Amino acid sequence: MDAKAPILLFDSGVGGLTVLAELRAVLPDAPVIYAADIAGLPYGAKSEAEVAARVAGLLGRMAERYEPRLICIACNTASTIALGMVRDVLETPIVGTVPAIKPAAAITKTGTIGLLGTEATVRQRYVDDLEKEFASGKTLLRYGANDLVALGEAKLRGDEVSVDDVTRAASGLVLQAGGENLDTVVLACTHFPLLEPELREAFGKDVTFVHGAAGIARRVAYLVDGQQFDASGGDFAVTTGEMNDFERLAPAFARHGISRLVHF
Repeated sequence: MDAKAPILLFDSGVGGLTVLAELRAVLPDAPVIYAADIAGLPYGAKSEAEVAARVAGLLGRMAERYEPRLICIACNTASTIALGMVRDVLETPIVGTVPAIKPAAAITKTGTIGLLGTEATVRQRYVDDLEKEFASGKTLLRYGANDLVALGEAKLRGDEVSVDDVTRAASGLVLQAGGENLDTVVLACTHFPLLEPELREAFGKDVTFVHGAAGIARRVAYLVDGQQFDASGGDFAVTTGEMNDFERLAPAFARHGISRLVHF
C-alpha cells in the first residue's frame, strides 16, 4: 500500500464534515480527499435508481483517478441505497453510513425513537431491517426532513439559520401519533449534526440525539490499522458543483485542515 494513498470521504454535500471531524481524531496523519457531489444535491429527493447510478458511477471514476486505500460513503441516503452495488463493482474497501438505530434503542427510556433522515433514507428496506434487528419491541417514528439538508449546507456557508427554520423542517417527526413520547432521535443524515444546537432547542432538553460519525471513524481506523500514512502531498476537497459556490465553504474546510478546493 502506497503511504500516500488517501482515504476518500464521499458525500452528496458537506454533511460528511461531521464524519471527517471524527476521522481526524482517530487518524490525524491519514491523507484525505473529501468529495462533495453538490451537483447531485439533494439525494433525498431522488429515486433509488437515480441515486444508485450516480453514486456508483462517480465513485468508480474517483477510484480510478485518486486510487484511494479506502472509500467512506459519509451519506446515509447513498449508503442505504447504493452501498451493496458499489461494493460489487469496486475492489476498494468501502465503509458506509447507516442510521444509528442500534445505540438509540439501547438508551431510550420511553421506548419511542425518532428517525430523522431524508425522504429517501427513511423509506428504505435497509432501515426496516435495522428496526427489526435492533429495535424490536420499540416504537420507531420516521420522518423525511429534506429541508434540513439545505439548512445544514447554508449554515456552513455562513448564512443565518434560525431555530424556527429548523423547527419547521423537523416538526413532522413529533407531530405523529406517539410523538409526545420521543426521548431519543437518530440523526440519519450526516448533514443533521451540523444543526444539532438548533435541533436541541427545537426538541427540548429531554431529547437525546444520536448519530454514527464516531462509529464510522472507528470502523475506518480498524480497516486501515497498521498501514503507513504520508500526507505530505496535502489534503484537498473536490466538488462536482460550481466552484464559486464551493469556495464559500473554504472556512469550513479549513477548520478540518483542508485548504485546497478543486473541481472534479
